[in-house]
Amino acid sequence: MVKQTGKTKLNKRRTGSRYEAIAAKYLEDQGIMIVERNYHCFQGEIDLIGKKGELLIFVEVKYRRNEKNGVPSEAVTWQKQQHIRRTAQYYLYSHRYGEIPCRFDVVGILGKEIRWIQDAF
Repeated sequence: MVKQTGKTKLNKRRTGSRYEAIAAKYLEDQGIMIVERNYHCFQGEIDLIGKKGELLIFVEVKYRRNEKNGVPSEAVTWQKQQHIRRTAQYYLYSHRYGEIPCRFDVVGILGKEIRWIQDAF
């Protein structure tokens, strides 16, 4: 395993933020209102939280420059999905949402191509 330096982590964070902004703009263009970006709690992190009507949408954003390491959506493993679910549960609890319809989406960005997978898991 390669140890990341502080500079490497900063560059990855900067890259992640850039592509999360691209994904947010894309979703807004599709009629999704972004209500949270980079929601953090002790359970984990959710890249984007959007709303369309009464539907709350939790979005994981993944970027790959090319397919050398697989397509972006493949990086949203079962374990990652579990973290996102737990984080979403805490978000709903902490924001006092009752019964509200929710969905988990993935926005994969491969080079300049954006693929939005609705109800991904």
